[in-house]
Amino acid sequence: MSVHAPGTRWYNAVWRWHFYAGLLCIPFILWLTTTGTIYLWRPQIEALLDRPYAHLATKGPVAPADAQVAAAIAAVPGSRLHRYILPDAADGAVSILVSRDGADQRVHVDPRSLAVLGIEREDGRLMPLVSRLHGQLLAGATGSMIVEIAACWAIVMILTGLYLWWPRGRGPAGVVWPRLHGGRRLFWRDLHAVTGLWVSLLGLGLILTGLPWATTWGSYLKEVRAITHATDGPVDWTIGGKSATADHAEHHGMAMPTPAPPPGQLDRVIAATRPLAIAPPVMIAPPAMRGAPWRVSSDAADRPLRSEAKIDGATGRVVSTRGFGQRHWIDRIIGYGIAAHEGALFGLANQIIGTLTALGLMLLAISGAVLWWRRRPVGLLGAPIPLSRPRFGWALVAAIVALALYLPLFGATLLLVLLIERAVLRRLAGPRRWLGLRTA
Repeated sequence: MSVHAPGTRWYNAVWRWHFYAGLLCIPFILWLTTTGTIYLWRPQIEALLDRPYAHLATKGPVAPADAQVAAAIAAVPGSRLHRYILPDAADGAVSILVSRDGADQRVHVDPRSLAVLGIEREDGRLMPLVSRLHGQLLAGATGSMIVEIAACWAIVMILTGLYLWWPRGRGPAGVVWPRLHGGRRLFWRDLHAVTGLWVSLLGLGLILTGLPWATTWGSYLKEVRAITHATDGPVDWTIGGKSATADHAEHHGMAMPTPAPPPGQLDRVIAATRPLAIAPPVMIAPPAMRGAPWRVSSDAADRPLRSEAKIDGATGRVVSTRGFGQRHWIDRIIGYGIAAHEGALFGLANQIIGTLTALGLMLLAISGAVLWWRRRPVGLLGAPIPLSRPRFGWALVAAIVALALYLPLFGATLLLVLLIERAVLRRLAGPRRWLGLRTA
């Protein structure tokens, strides 16, 4: 019989979970907070990078949109129009996306002289690159799954950390603010605990609002919505790096090129678009089939501002419009979450709060690593040694099952860890001792 009280056994077990989750998540937290902070300031960074195309000295009348598109296509031989981005300012260059061999090129065209000012591969631009580094580790769906696993265990790390931090009768020192005069060990311990307190809710918010992009969770949500008949057309965010449109085309094996639109239609669509006051940047896409309407959509980072319209290119008639408020309530909730995640929901304040949250998570990871390294016995991992196997109550089991259902990759990796520990590590003396399982 164990001499340790049930509460002590449970506290020790939570400490082990917190330790392993933290050790797994530390490198990912540092990576994701760094790349995420860069992406938070996307509007300012892109404005700086696109400054050569912002204010042109060219004078004279604006050339027809068809001529602008023709200049862009001539600059990328063999390409077709994919998107025409409506200029925000009268003296700015026009950005036109043309597609060749399945890849988009962004061509900057002077709308008056029709001079090509620059050509960029769309997926080679800084912000799309940072986005793929952040969400996919430049490894596509596999990288997205790795990031998702780290995110799931980061949730475990935060929740178990809050349990360990809980005051239990202590005063505010070391709980709400760090004690600065108790030596290095106490300083690092308090810095870790207090930072965790202040950043935990915002950190959970960042993680949860990032899940819709993930390969497994995003696909999981998609299937649940299909089963419950809550689907409302293609979503306007990527899942595992793929847009809903691309996924739909791949599923049906369709890779048909968009036909060249008849002359004059783009100008009619632009004229019909301007009175609609769609939030910039405004993307105008040609129809996939002759006779079909053009699609005009907002690509605003603040997703609640987004709207779209379908316009008949032959007549300029607005066929239909749809605003953010008309989307399914699930899409609206996710839209608000994504906008907050990207720092776009409430402007500069959102960017500052997101940056402070990222810095807090970074400090949490660094202080946790310092604590581990200082306490780690030489030659051992330094995990808390299990006192005995704790008894799991129904409430805890229900919470774990609920979390596993909400985060399938957490449930799968938790089962995998438990199976490996029980079937392999406990039978191998060396790894068992290194992991601190020798008394389990």
